[in-house]
Amino acid sequence: MVLTDRNFNTSFFEVAGGAGNILYMKNGTSEALRDGVVVNLENVKRVSDHVPKHLKPLNNEQLGYYLAGLIDGDGHFSKAQQLVITFSSPDAFLAYYLKGRLGYGNVRKVKDKNAYLLIVSNEKGMLNIINLINGKLRTEHRFNQVVNNVLSHTNFQIKIIKRITRNKPEIRLNFQIDQKSVLLLNIIKEYLGGNIGYRKSQDTYYYGSTSFGSAKRVIEYFDRYHLQSRKHISYLR
Repeated sequence: MVLTDRNFNTSFFEVAGGAGNILYMKNGTSEALRDGVVVNLENVKRVSDHVPKHLKPLNNEQLGYYLAGLIDGDGHFSKAQQLVITFSSPDAFLAYYLKGRLGYGNVRKVKDKNAYLLIVSNEKGMLNIINLINGKLRTEHRFNQVVNNVLSHTNFQIKIIKRITRNKPEIRLNFQIDQKSVLLLNIIKEYLGGNIGYRKSQDTYYYGSTSFGSAKRVIEYFDRYHLQSRKHISYLR
């Protein structure tokens, strides 16, 4: 069926020039086409020309996924135990928005560059961020930065335990991390296995893995992502 301008009332359509006579609907209800075909326009909904309302993250769950995406793409955990996220100048308002939403951090202009940095170094702010992004990071590299740069109290030990009731000594490969907050340790446990305990006398939590299954995962992880401090020597020993 060929459509031409003779088939349409021009109060309903405008015909654009060029090959094929491209047709644009203006308004109306129905029109008869050649060969007796009727097009009912009553049920055709108007397309809104209004831009949908921009919605910011509504809750901590949405904020966590949004923040994890930013960190995966343009952020990193530094050796100074800071979270640093880079924004282009047109997106600087996002840095200020996140600072206000998180309640922590500083926004700085990068000298001689069209970029801004959101820097979070406060301990409570860091714990809040890690709690928000827990289980949401997509790249192992960012997890590695948390282990290397945020978790500093890490120990590797090989323990040989001799018991009177056993003929052979018991060998344990012990990987231990001490922290004031359990949030960081939960991330480690989720990824590597192991157990978490609490020392009431010191008011600290500790992560430990002594089984060979957990030890294997720890070894595979640190063989791939080397510790960047003297802890690497402790690990090798």
